[in-house]
Amino acid sequence: MAKLRILSASGDVAVEWDEKRAEVGDPEALAAVREAERIFEEQRQKGATAFKVEPGKPAQRLDTFDPKVEHTIIVPRVAGG
Repeated sequence: MAKLRILSASGDVAVEWDEKRAEVGDPEALAAVREAERIFEEQRQKGATAFKVEPGKPAQRLDTFDPKVEHTIIVPRVAGG
């Protein structure tokens, strides 16, 4: 299962999908991928940063959505005062 997580002050939001089912055209999995891509783009336009996270490896910054990434985390822009 792939997952897109958005960290926020009101709590984490997650969208999950089965990559294998999406590859074969399963409507539910494809809908989840489209929703994850929509959220990714929306958050990036607001200045958020996205990262690919894999166990035992440093996080890698992502500039484009990749539905094959197993775990993507989006961190909103942090404003200082």
